[in-house]
Amino acid sequence: MRSLFKTLDRATLGDMGLVCLADGVVGMSFGAIAVSGGLPLWFPVALSILVFAGGAQFATVGVLLAGGDPVTAAMTGLALNGRLLAYGLTVSELLGQGWMARLLGAHFILDESVAFAMKQTDPAAKRAAFWVCGILIFGVWNLAVLAGALAGQAIGSASSLGLDAAFPALLFALVWPALSNGTTRRRVLAGGALALISAPWVAPGLPVLVALLAVVPSALRTGQTATPPTKA
Repeated sequence: MRSLFKTLDRATLGDMGLVCLADGVVGMSFGAIAVSGGLPLWFPVALSILVFAGGAQFATVGVLLAGGDPVTAAMTGLALNGRLLAYGLTVSELLGQGWMARLLGAHFILDESVAFAMKQTDPAAKRAAFWVCGILIFGVWNLAVLAGALAGQAIGSASSLGLDAAFPALLFALVWPALSNGTTRRRVLAGGALALISAPWVAPGLPVLVALLAVVPSALRTGQTATPPTKA
């Protein structure tokens, strides 16, 4: 591990520290909201260790707190984590050769670890950035979630401090950077409209999955564009 740190420059390590600090704040909020909303303390802690994906964890717990069933909550989390499949193809050579190393490395495939790895030009630095960022965030995130869950236990009720409104606010903050793209913004608005329309008619949690229908037309157009022309 020490050799990995030595491979990276101070500026990169400093940026990772700032990311860990921000993720720690979000992790504490996640733990506090989940427990104060009525879930047992072990649940957000176990979810953070086993799933370790902030957006998916927020969505899963949000569905459960809204009264949705566990299957719908899990499907929502899986849908949000779909992007990680493409990340896995991008960083597959950084995970190592043995199946244990690749299994562990797959757990550290995050937006942040992939971004830091792709920023490097040297292969050794790419590998170091991926592993160092993933391990650091894993440690900080899980400790922060535990601290937040303990605080949530002391708070008692999510509504007492307005934490019941924090879930949608945090999720909005997570997607805000992507809304600068016009195409993405239109898809988000269409998905939001579908979710609102379907909400009175489907079970809690399902409107999030219904909102995914907004990306289907664009995905079909992309697939048609990518189809190579046939020879006459």
